[in-house]
Amino acid sequence: MISTLLEFLSGKADTATIVINICVLAFVVICCLPVHESAHAWMADKLGDSTGRLQGRISLNPAAHFDLIGTLMLVFLGFGYAKPVPVNIHNFPPKKQKLYFGLTAVAGPISNILLSILFLLLKNIVIVVYAKAPMPQNVAQAACMFFNYAAIVNVSLAVFNLIPIPPLDGSRVLTAVLPDRIYYKLLQYERYSMIALFVLIFIFDRIGFSPVSLLSGVIYSAIDFVCTLPFPMLR
Repeated sequence: MISTLLEFLSGKADTATIVINICVLAFVVICCLPVHESAHAWMADKLGDSTGRLQGRISLNPAAHFDLIGTLMLVFLGFGYAKPVPVNIHNFPPKKQKLYFGLTAVAGPISNILLSILFLLLKNIVIVVYAKAPMPQNVAQAACMFFNYAAIVNVSLAVFNLIPIPPLDGSRVLTAVLPDRIYYKLLQYERYSMIALFVLIFIFDRIGFSPVSLLSGVIYSAIDFVCTLPFPMLR
């Protein structure tokens, strides 16, 4: 978002692009982040832990999932997070606690990938409709830009949240593969690991290189390619 604003101030981006970016970010905060967190709570509930459900986290109400720092990161960096869903691993079957904890964690990023697929399909539907029926060009372009940017942000959210640093989802996925002793040792440094992550993000941003953006771009391109395949024959 910041880079787009800078491009706008320098005359490289138009007002429509800024408006669409703002609308997408608002849409992600209001709709996509709640889906992400609800997916965690829903999966945990299905696997035996009702903690999130009892705290009202299986909900599309954005207020139930709002996290100020995570939202600000989304606005300024293009990726962020919402308030983590509480999970009591001891409510899972004893022999499957680590596996179910990991499945609960990965449910959030998977929901973002599914949303990105939905938005890219909608983008292609708009293109087909525009080719076959009367539709103002500016409306079609705005809709395509909206769905495309929404897909990009959702892929970025999935990739960012899978970084194996507490309290991000990737750190919970580690429970399925790491010995308990090593995992709990990592948790002791949760506060410092997040600070280190912010520092690394700042450094990468200053040098113009972001591993999250790079990987997100690769995944987005692959999803976009697959979602576009069925549509040329419909145009």
